[in-house]
Amino acid sequence: MKNYILLLCALLALAACHSNNTTPTNEAKPKTAVQITQIGVGTISDDLVLSGTSVYLKRNLVTSSIAAFITHVYVKLGDHVRKGQRLYLLESKERKALGNDITKVDPSLKSFGLITVSAPASGIITTFDKQQTGEYVLEGTQLCTIAASNDLAFQVNVPYEYAGLVKPGKKCLITLPDNTVHKATITTPLATMNVTEQTQVLLARPDQDLFLPENLLAKVSFDRSAPGNQQVLPKSCVVSDELLKDFWVMKLVNDSTAIKVPVKIGNNNNTSIEILSPTFQKGDKILITGNYGLADTALVTVTK
Repeated sequence: MKNYILLLCALLALAACHSNNTTPTNEAKPKTAVQITQIGVGTISDDLVLSGTSVYLKRNLVTSSIAAFITHVYVKLGDHVRKGQRLYLLESKERKALGNDITKVDPSLKSFGLITVSAPASGIITTFDKQQTGEYVLEGTQLCTIAASNDLAFQVNVPYEYAGLVKPGKKCLITLPDNTVHKATITTPLATMNVTEQTQVLLARPDQDLFLPENLLAKVSFDRSAPGNQQVLPKSCVVSDELLKDFWVMKLVNDSTAIKVPVKIGNNNNTSIEILSPTFQKGDKILITGNYGLADTALVTVTK
């Protein structure tokens, strides 16, 4: 019994020693190294790009006013012509029968029976029905067709979901295959829709006369950027969840604490993104690096 009591006293003494030697330590919490930036102001363009096909809405038929022989042809298929430019020279069968001796009989008959056919409007020759000299044509025979250059338009197939954006009077840009860009205006839409694709055909009229072949494919772009200047940040400032549903930035509130601020984003490009809300103050410090995976009220240290 005596030995048992001695053993118990030794254990209690040892426990007391261990308790006296144990002191709480306050370990410093680690800080994340970050870099900061400030909010900027600007606009990021957001273009809706659709395809368009050139089409001439008005065609002028050039016909023979009399029965005659084609003496000269001054144009060819695809030529650009101006109003009043000569296209054909016709010779009546009466003059043809008299031959060149007609001027010897009466010099005043030099132009007798010669008919010059001129272009009724400026445009491009899209069909060339008669091009052989010496050919005899009857009155009213179609010689060629001129597509009026002032009635050139681009047919644009617009998904109905964009009907509020692409509407009559809307300005747009037409980019041709040679990378030239021309301003255009949307006119009255056609009354029918494509049943399968649910697209509506609208016409984009260039603001200037263009001489282009028909059925030329081009890009038609519409600016749908928000009006006015927006808050803009580098794209790396914005963090999102895995579903890209919620977005936020980390804002520095003092020298070593960053808080999570939910944001609503707008347009973006490869480097920048618009912040629609909330409104930040000038001078607010936003984390640009080191922000990924940070919790709210995280401890940070700012580096350069």
